[in-house]
Amino acid sequence: MQREVLWLEKEERPKVVAEVSFAASLGDRSENAEYIYGKKRLREIDSRRRFLIGRLERARPVDPGQLSGDRVRFGATVTVEDDSGATRIWRIYGEDEVDIAKGILSWLSPLGKAMMDRTVGDTVTYAAPGGEREVEIIDVGFEAQAPLEPPPWER
Repeated sequence: MQREVLWLEKEERPKVVAEVSFAASLGDRSENAEYIYGKKRLREIDSRRRFLIGRLERARPVDPGQLSGDRVRFGATVTVEDDSGATRIWRIYGEDEVDIAKGILSWLSPLGKAMMDRTVGDTVTYAAPGGEREVEIIDVGFEAQAPLEPPPWER
């Protein structure tokens, strides 16, 4: 979220401001589509920025590396096995961190909710797009989260 706020402030908003300024210099603004769209985009950027800053102000960072236990909870790394024998490793994080390709689920997702407070050996049922599915919890652990890559303008 911090990276997106910085991107909005340092890249996207200045670019749109320049486009709006150029469009305004062309004259009549009432029928200038570039000007009208640009102003609308600026409002969207400012709205998104306010939303993200509000979320960041309420966020409480959790370091999974400092957690332990045998129950699935926020920050856990969970290995599950489906009925076909395929295993998958999921990390249970917040809804702003979801990245299915990297194995990060929200604790509010159907599978995340179903696994919460469960232990190794438990079978959980959850609603999937193709209908209900079951997985067995094979392992529960807590691993330190890798540091984030810096945004392009900080490299």
